[in-house]
Amino acid sequence: MIIKSNRVEVNATPEEIINFLKDANNLIHLLPQDNISDFKSSVEECSFKVQGGVMISLIEDGQEGNEKLFLKSGQSSPFPFRLTVFISQNANGCEGYIHFDGEVNMFLKMMVEKPLTNLFNYMTNKMQEQFS
Repeated sequence: MIIKSNRVEVNATPEEIINFLKDANNLIHLLPQDNISDFKSSVEECSFKVQGGVMISLIEDGQEGNEKLFLKSGQSSPFPFRLTVFISQNANGCEGYIHFDGEVNMFLKMMVEKPLTNLFNYMTNKMQEQFS
């Protein structure tokens, strides 16, 4: 299953955005506080429960310059997935979006596609706010 978030304009350099996102402690600032609990983090990874009690863990998984940051699911996640944060320079700063690629069966896809799309759109909007 592939999900792409909305694209947002971010008033920062690609390097500033990647450095912020590479520290998993900072991901708390991009998550909907009323829908998550038990957030735990280190520089390399974070985990949290989403509404409904599902545990999600994210592990930093490298980068390509200041254009892409990769995060992958940790052991406690309900299915394997990879997030790629795309950042591109433009006249106003940067444009960014989140690309999700998960191994989800058809039944689970019907349940998680809309909430995940909403989550990634929320996260990109918060990224935009973080640097405004």
